[in-house]
Amino acid sequence: MIKPAFAGLAVTLLLAACSQGGGDSAGQGAYAGLEKEILDWRADLETHHVACRNKVEGKGCESFEVTCKAAQEIGQDEIAKGVTAKVVAAMRFNGRNADGSSGKPGSAFALFSKTGGTWTRTEAKPVNMSSCAPL
Repeated sequence: MIKPAFAGLAVTLLLAACSQGGGDSAGQGAYAGLEKEILDWRADLETHHVACRNKVEGKGCESFEVTCKAAQEIGQDEIAKGVTAKVVAAMRFNGRNADGSSGKPGSAFALFSKTGGTWTRTEAKPVNMSSCAPL
């Protein structure tokens, strides 16, 4: 659960990390490399998500949009394991019909954790698509 005081700080930090637009995502910040992981997630969804099953000109989905990203509290056990950042993210997109028109909408949720400079991604429980608050 995100605590209100932590949530405000987390949003500030996340906005600072995201507002460096166009910068090198391999920088030194706590969230360095996250944007590449989100692009990899998008590619994985394109390949495996049921909404992206119908391929038109090699693409199964369109209109990908990351609707929210929110830093998550890192527990003491995670700190002991070397976790330095955690972010939950929500993404929505549309499948495509065989004729190329927009098809079934889809959404996905992921939890990204950074340990020793390396990000890992796991599926997350659904969150509010705008705020990333737990449902």
